[in-house]
Amino acid sequence: MNIQWYPGHMTKALRQINDDIKLIDMVIELADARIPSSSRNPQIRSLTNGKLHILLLNKADLAEDSVTSAWVDFFKNDGIMALPLDSRSKSSIRSVKSLIDKASEEKRARDLKRGIKNRPVRALIAGIPNVGKSTLINNLAGKKSAKTGDKPGVTKGKQWIHVNKTLDLLDSPGILWPKFDDEKTGEALALFGAISDEVFEKQELSLILYRRMSELYPGRMEEAYGIAENLPDAEVLDAIAESRKLFKSGGVYDLKRAADIFLDDLRSGRLGKVTFERPD
Repeated sequence: MNIQWYPGHMTKALRQINDDIKLIDMVIELADARIPSSSRNPQIRSLTNGKLHILLLNKADLAEDSVTSAWVDFFKNDGIMALPLDSRSKSSIRSVKSLIDKASEEKRARDLKRGIKNRPVRALIAGIPNVGKSTLINNLAGKKSAKTGDKPGVTKGKQWIHVNKTLDLLDSPGILWPKFDDEKTGEALALFGAISDEVFEKQELSLILYRRMSELYPGRMEEAYGIAENLPDAEVLDAIAESRKLFKSGGVYDLKRAADIFLDDLRSGRLGKVTFERPD
């Protein structure tokens, strides 16, 4: 399933980020812990260009703990400070603040040598759409400073947020890149809500999800819907609709609602903790 999505406002947003890089000391990149590879925009990585760089694997509470730990080790071996994150958790927020302080120690020491005291670290929050940047900012700042939502494209325009005397954050819109190198990247981003649901066929994507769940997490489909892992594609949504009593007039299965519910169950964690990519 070849999914591509790059609306025009993302080009403008990328140009803005490119301009803003000279204003900041650190890039705080958010990725989705359930798809740590596919959810990292290569353009953001290229823009860091010598800046301090922290990678936060958000929604780690919805991902498989052992696999997330393996990813953290993978990124650390690649020279990237990485941390699992549940941006709604107070303990996670404290860990993020500690990591920011640790990452900026050398920068503050250089400032002191130059006679610069008490200048806050200026950090850009960057990542793909719907990865939780605004929720992180609001909880770091302890107030509702950035708009939040469960759909791509909620944050627009430049927003500086003063967290405390040591940290200022610059929010940025979620951006993707013009062309995904392989189909699985687009599928992964669509599965976890980084791509607008309006640009792909949800029923087709739900069959891809069924195959992924059957391969990686045998038994979950039976737990959630009472269905087996070896159903033919033509029967999958019928079985989910039957399980959830989703019918249209005349007793016909409502396959659209079945696909909607299946994808929402994945994204919300009702299918259990999942990670669709391994650091191999």
